[in-house]
Amino acid sequence: MGSLKERWNVKSNLQFTLILIVFAITGSTSAYIIRPIFSSIGFTRNILGVEWYWGIVYFIIEIIAILPIYFPLLLFVGTVFGQFKFFWNFEKKMLSRIGFSSLKKN
Repeated sequence: MGSLKERWNVKSNLQFTLILIVFAITGSTSAYIIRPIFSSIGFTRNILGVEWYWGIVYFIIEIIAILPIYFPLLLFVGTVFGQFKFFWNFEKKMLSRIGFSSLKKN
């Protein structure tokens, strides 16, 4: 816990707890939102096949589909919990790592 607090430059245990709560709420909510969307378009786990590797492919597709929901939701929930600055910087760093390098300069 201490090394994560140092890495994120978090000073208090309360702020660290709020950040973890935001990550938990955002991850659960984005998964909760994407599953009915997949279901409504008929994209289910079994559509790809029953072999084990199709489960991995489905999981990767689900993760990629969650990202456009996850990032705005992370900012929203982070703002509600009073941690906008932390999550704005966190998102800029994450988006620059996946190819949106122009965002990190701002």
